[in-house]
Amino acid sequence: MEAELQFQRTKTLSLTGLVQAYYEFTKPKIWYLLVFTSLTATFLAGRTLGFDVSPAKWLVIGAAITAGCAGCNSLTSYHDRDIDAVMLRTRHRPLPSGRIKPRSALLFGLGLVLPSLILSLALNLLSFVWMLAGVLDNVVVYSLVLKRRSALNILLGGFSGGFPVLFGWSAVTPGPVGTISLLPILMAGLVFVWIPIHIWFLSVSFREDYSRAGVPMLPVVVGTPTALRIITLVSLVFLPFSLGIYLVRPGTFGLVYASIAALGGVATIIGSFYVLSKPTEANAWRMFKISSPYLFMLFLGMIIDVAIHG
Repeated sequence: MEAELQFQRTKTLSLTGLVQAYYEFTKPKIWYLLVFTSLTATFLAGRTLGFDVSPAKWLVIGAAITAGCAGCNSLTSYHDRDIDAVMLRTRHRPLPSGRIKPRSALLFGLGLVLPSLILSLALNLLSFVWMLAGVLDNVVVYSLVLKRRSALNILLGGFSGGFPVLFGWSAVTPGPVGTISLLPILMAGLVFVWIPIHIWFLSVSFREDYSRAGVPMLPVVVGTPTALRIITLVSLVFLPFSLGIYLVRPGTFGLVYASIAALGGVATIIGSFYVLSKPTEANAWRMFKISSPYLFMLFLGMIIDVAIHG
């Protein structure tokens, strides 16, 4: 009966509503940020290494990383549709609400991921490797294997958050294989360290939701107080790591990036200690909401500094 009702709701969607549903299905807030970090790496590679990035190449790189990130989000949403239906935060998403049918959702996700891999291979071999690694880590390691089994899901699945940076850098480099260097590895590491801070604050905010769905996120497994202590420790690591990028490559970045890294890192540490002292869901939610703009500002600072000094 419920399946029939969902089908009827899907059937009555207008074309605009259907487009909106599929757009929402890709989790755009996630892929916006990942695409931005990737294209930041593309810009930095072009300016610091002296490569000419043509408009056509920008278009291919942008299309590949956008399709790849949106496709991965779609495939994980397809796999997690039963969890999403249980959780209050996610039950109104397109699949559990019946706006999209599961088979169509799966085909849509595959229809994004496959072209992203083809475009990546057309750029060079290393770009294809990073794209494929991101897909496998996000869809297989995180969603299919670890999300329902281990509190390490975010850590081992978090590598996929850094692969767009490596892709964006390698995609610019010449030759059929492509190259990579220390700077994009450090930038990818920055995203990797940021991910647990971001997601664990979210899981503290919705601990009961994750528990109800049987998802072993860190606060569900070790409790909120211990989880917040771990988040605070990661925040303490994030500050020197972000400043380390400035110090390891002197002359690449200037005061804009350094100021954002220092001020934002200190603010994150203060916020983490504040939530640790006042462990409410509302406070954790505020830190979750703040963390995305902070990562965006770090990468924007990189662009500004390289545009000025590059």
